[in-house]
Amino acid sequence: MASVSEAKKDTVKEFVELLDSYPVIGVVNMSNLPTKTVQQMRAKLRDKNTVLKMTKKRLMKLAFAQAKRKDIAELQKHFRGLPALIFTKDNPFTLYAELEKTKSNAPAKAGQEAPKDITVKAGPTSFAPGPIISQLAKYGIKTGVEAGKLVIKQDAVVAKSGSRIDGDLASILTRLGIEPMEIGLDLRAVYEESEIFTAEVLHIDESEYKNKIQKAYMESLNLAVFTGYPTEESVKLLLGKAGREARALALSANILTDETTADILRKAHAENLSLSGSLPKEALEKAESKEGNPENKSDS
Repeated sequence: MASVSEAKKDTVKEFVELLDSYPVIGVVNMSNLPTKTVQQMRAKLRDKNTVLKMTKKRLMKLAFAQAKRKDIAELQKHFRGLPALIFTKDNPFTLYAELEKTKSNAPAKAGQEAPKDITVKAGPTSFAPGPIISQLAKYGIKTGVEAGKLVIKQDAVVAKSGSRIDGDLASILTRLGIEPMEIGLDLRAVYEESEIFTAEVLHIDESEYKNKIQKAYMESLNLAVFTGYPTEESVKLLLGKAGREARALALSANILTDETTADILRKAHAENLSLSGSLPKEALEKAESKEGNPENKSDS
């Protein structure tokens, strides 16, 4: 018994040293993870100078109590399922993103907890009409028959996030080809510099984030151009805008420049044609006759 006690003390001591030496500590839920998968993940994390450690909850809580880090014990509140600790020098967001990449989908098993709302989508199935109609109806799935096959009429939420999946539902989901479970390290919370970041905070949609940055950039650039505020990005647009406005002013005032002369002459010619077109026919004929009369030319 003494050797067992010493082993537990050594385990607690090891956890305390890790808690006090790594800047970032995460709590992960390892429920439903096959041993082989855990071993593979440990190896991958080790290559990135990240340590994954697991022991009994009681021993981890003792380690939290002995650690010197401020508010580190708050991580205990995020223990779920089969908790383990992950120690790294990466920032919390990088850690979360890396762990998300390791996840893969898997069929549901009886007794498992739904990781999120599970929805059966509307659409055709490969099932022929039969007892399965009542099995689907049990979970609120409305069906019809088209071309001799069952068709799901509308989307149906068959399990809410956190609810237990029974055997019948697990079987139906598998037959429908739905794999709602995720195999991987489920990061619940991360500690860094006395702050705790939950998974909800760490989850970032990268494409949405990039779109927001691009939108903010364009809005700020438009504002700079609108207010005439010169920056490295806006000065070319401002000069272009000023050039266009100066040219427009010169054209409206008939000021001849290298850039406006051709346009002003074209405008004058067009106005002349427009004016001649609006004169009465008699006046035009009289003008043409006057121009062609030799006496008029000699008088001039």
